[in-house]
Amino acid sequence: MSHIPGTGHATSKRSLVKTVTWRTIGTIDTVIIARIITGSWTAGAAIGGIEVFTKMVLYFLHERGWSFIDWGLEDVDPIDPSSIVAIPRS
Repeated sequence: MSHIPGTGHATSKRSLVKTVTWRTIGTIDTVIIARIITGSWTAGAAIGGIEVFTKMVLYFLHERGWSFIDWGLEDVDPIDPSSIVAIPRS
């Protein structure tokens, strides 16, 4: 079976970008929650500053671990290029 773009496993680079974007969202949430609980933006920022690094490492390792597991992935049959009908451009 030939490779179909977009159907393979995630690369380390993709996992790293997903890690950083998700952690940015999570850290903002943590800082706000810590601020609400402690009443201090300083404490919120300190808590957020620590957890951003620990959780990025944990998420990246989790994501890379899952990249070795095929469970839940479905195979996609390749499309015969000759069956594709060209759509005229306007």
